[in-house]
Amino acid sequence: MGGRQAALNPGAPMTAQRTASRVSWIIPGLAVLAVAAAAIGLTVGAFPVTLDGFFRALSNAWSGDLPQTAEQRVLFGIRGPRVLAGLIVGASLAGAGVVYQGLFRNPLVSPDVLGVSAGAGLGAVIGIFLSLPVFAIQMLAFGGGLATVGLVYLIAVAVRGRDPTLVLVLGGVVVGALAGAAISLLKILADPYDQLPAITFWLLGSLASVRGGDLWNVMPAVAIGLVPLVLLRWQINVLSLGDEEAKSLGVESGRLRVIVIAAATLITASVVAISGVIGWVGLVIPHIARMLVGPNFERLLPAVMLMGASYLVLVDTLARSLGRIEVPLGILTAVVGAPFFLWLLWRGRHGWS
Repeated sequence: MGGRQAALNPGAPMTAQRTASRVSWIIPGLAVLAVAAAAIGLTVGAFPVTLDGFFRALSNAWSGDLPQTAEQRVLFGIRGPRVLAGLIVGASLAGAGVVYQGLFRNPLVSPDVLGVSAGAGLGAVIGIFLSLPVFAIQMLAFGGGLATVGLVYLIAVAVRGRDPTLVLVLGGVVVGALAGAAISLLKILADPYDQLPAITFWLLGSLASVRGGDLWNVMPAVAIGLVPLVLLRWQINVLSLGDEEAKSLGVESGRLRVIVIAAATLITASVVAISGVIGWVGLVIPHIARMLVGPNFERLLPAVMLMGASYLVLVDTLARSLGRIEVPLGILTAVVGAPFFLWLLWRGRHGWS
């Protein structure tokens, strides 16, 4: 069969070779981009760090010297944890977004569109309102995110005879609006001097308050959520074909869907616990990565996570460098994401790809 197709289309093998060759260098290139974005994030800001000072601080840290200069304090005490948080949060949100899009076979799905971010934010706000420790806040964020995505999925299953894409998006909007209303109520009831500023942090989205201890609390949960996605990459590819096709290939779609949703929601909820609600990353980045490496999830997942990490670090650097007052990340990501969303709607007139 392959020989017959090659005979009918002699250029097909050469095209496939070109595509494979192009994709083979894209992921290493994205890794280099992530390293470059991290270097920019570490050196650019209100207190600029020269390349000489950057390498000198790294050399001192490698030799075991305690950070004593201003450059070392800025790099290791302030920007280092923030840049690392940007890498983790960006990669997590983008990875969760591409998982949801493949799982629901919907190019408009993302953690914020489905209401996962709003639900996770509601869980975190409840934890703040009750003055719970950080670990309890993360668990409540996970429960809220899981509850919202489960509710949206049940709505899409229950409403039959309608466009499933429209039902899914509208269900996410409704559930997200309910979560937003609950957050507003808690803001009214919260202590204006202690709890309200912390709640406002979640709603705006920022990495300004992230410290090294926060990263140590988040990274285990992100790793736990990432492991199933990495191990089940080929099954997620099969699941994107539909339940009947997946069953014919020996994949139990129901159990796999629960595992994948729980893993993606755990990742989203965990990073929301330290960064607040940052929208659009899980929608924009997967589409750009898919244009570069194609829909194969085995290549798409690492590509989208590298791109998400680079994107959020660069946006965060821009947010703290635009002026004397730091711009919330949610504002800048919306400025990029909203026009891209409109472009997707326009492109959808000719069918999704």
